[in-house]
Amino acid sequence: MAAAAFLDRRGLLLAALAVAFGARAGEDEAVEYQVKAAFVCKFGNYVEWPREALGGPGEPLRIGVMGPDAVVAEFRHTAQVASAAGRPVEVQRLTQPELPEGLHAVFVARAMAHQAAAVLAAARGRPILTVTELDAGDAAGMINFVVVDDKVRFDILLPAALQSGLKISVRLLGVARRVEGRS
Repeated sequence: MAAAAFLDRRGLLLAALAVAFGARAGEDEAVEYQVKAAFVCKFGNYVEWPREALGGPGEPLRIGVMGPDAVVAEFRHTAQVASAAGRPVEVQRLTQPELPEGLHAVFVARAMAHQAAAVLAAARGRPILTVTELDAGDAAGMINFVVVDDKVRFDILLPAALQSGLKISVRLLGVARRVEGRS
């Protein structure tokens, strides 16, 4: 019974981490985006948005994805079976850096790096979790995926999240590769 309670509390994140850390990003790009989509959907369980940003209890967590067709399809597939903080997950394809009202998170794929700065600027100051997969030195989102030793990991830029009114759980901070701005 104690093991079941432990799994209920931490199991979802740990299961996603086990899959992620076992995935070889260089071997199969589809697997890499399956892992990233699972992470982004599960991030919703470890981020607290301002109450007014989420809408009513049955409202979905809305994720905008800016990326190639295959990446958007992977996110949509993952969202069909995902939930975040008891809410269904909905994925919307983004083709322009302008962000529609009602988004809770946005993912910018590596292939769209040339539009990342504009997307991040559009999200600045709004309660939108920004997730990217950009190279070091590029303007990155609040969470930025990196591949280390052929494994998908992520870094967190805490000040950007706080400026947007988002609170990231210490449980998520604890599994990040690196956290900038932690006091």
